[in-house]
Amino acid sequence: MNVDIGNALSAVAAPGISRAALERLDEQVATAHERIEAGMEAGEHGYAALNLPNRTDTDEIRVAVDRVTGPDTSAILTVGIGGSALGAATITDALNDADDPEAIYLDNVDPDWLSATLDRLDLETTVLNVVSRSGTTAETLANFLVVREAFEEAGVDWTERTIVTTGDGGPLRELAERHNLPSLAVPDGVPGRFSALSAVGLVAAAVCGHDLDALLRGAAAEAETLTGSLFECPAYAYGATTYALDARGARTNAMMAYAESLETYAEWFAQLWAESLGKDDLGQTPVRALGVTDQHSQLQLYRAGPRDKLVTFVTVQETATRPIPDTDVDALAYLGDASLGDLLDAEFEATEASLAAAGRPNVRIEIDRVDEFELGGLLYGMEAACVLAGELYGVNTFEQPAVEWAKKATRGLLGGGEFAEAEAVAEKTELRVER
Repeated sequence: MNVDIGNALSAVAAPGISRAALERLDEQVATAHERIEAGMEAGEHGYAALNLPNRTDTDEIRVAVDRVTGPDTSAILTVGIGGSALGAATITDALNDADDPEAIYLDNVDPDWLSATLDRLDLETTVLNVVSRSGTTAETLANFLVVREAFEEAGVDWTERTIVTTGDGGPLRELAERHNLPSLAVPDGVPGRFSALSAVGLVAAAVCGHDLDALLRGAAAEAETLTGSLFECPAYAYGATTYALDARGARTNAMMAYAESLETYAEWFAQLWAESLGKDDLGQTPVRALGVTDQHSQLQLYRAGPRDKLVTFVTVQETATRPIPDTDVDALAYLGDASLGDLLDAEFEATEASLAAAGRPNVRIEIDRVDEFELGGLLYGMEAACVLAGELYGVNTFEQPAVEWAKKATRGLLGGGEFAEAEAVAEKTELRVER
């Protein structure tokens, strides 16, 4: 992963950061890196996530997956939400092709959508992957119960098709032990949104036949770049620059990947950035975008709207080529000498230049290609960038109290206990306008 922050410098962008300010910020980066290194060495909560490239046991994952898969496997249905699904979805959406088992993620409780998904699947050849650290997440458990019933109604023994990834205790752990299900552990000290490079994110990739070891090698290579200077570490360059731009008014971070296969990556990034850094009235708001699609739906705002945004581009250096056929339409004849890859590259360069010409800050993240090694490096790099940004903000990057509030309110509303958060729902102010 390479990072180019040139278009975020104050000499060309507003808001922007000067080279002198970057030099001063680099002193804070050095201090933050010492804290991160100490946290990694001690295996502290959260910091332990940055040890996953050397900690995750891929053989253990493959052994567990082999118990529920076979040559007829057509799909893997992952039941999880948030960090229990987005990392895995990022990997399989980026790497899967038409010959791989379909990877589906039940990360919503919309009954129409869930029913339609189950109705179209051949459950006899579908693997069920249930992921929850606590084993008590309401959405995950509710969806699992619905899916298990669907298996039973279809006459399929769900216990022969199910793998569980959960903590050391809780209902899912008890279920796995009762039915002798293959099970894997959610690693200690690793929040869900930082768990893509563990069993949480790799079971689906294993079922789909992807190279888990290459994913971890790519992450490990990125880990080797962590050093006490933002000028020597791509991840820290990104984390420090986003922090500095936020402080100068770029309160929104639009993550725009120029590869269709990385669209889910932007969703994963949005959770990572929002849930980790959105504390104490601090933190950028992440926005998901896709190049070239959103050049035609969002670029107008980014180039001519309020100067409160940073656009982050993710570009892929090596892409497939597909020639554009010749045409006898004179106005389109120039396309006949190009490929779709050429057009994609030109679209990106034009968009980047458009923002730079308008003095709008943007950062370029480059990966060589979309494969396991590069994807592992990208995921690890963004996690390290987020941890560094959290240190600079002075927030606890690894907690999410606002999310826990909503969980308690939901559970209380469903009769799962007495929670003050649920009682607060009744206090909502209303000003209804009805037809």
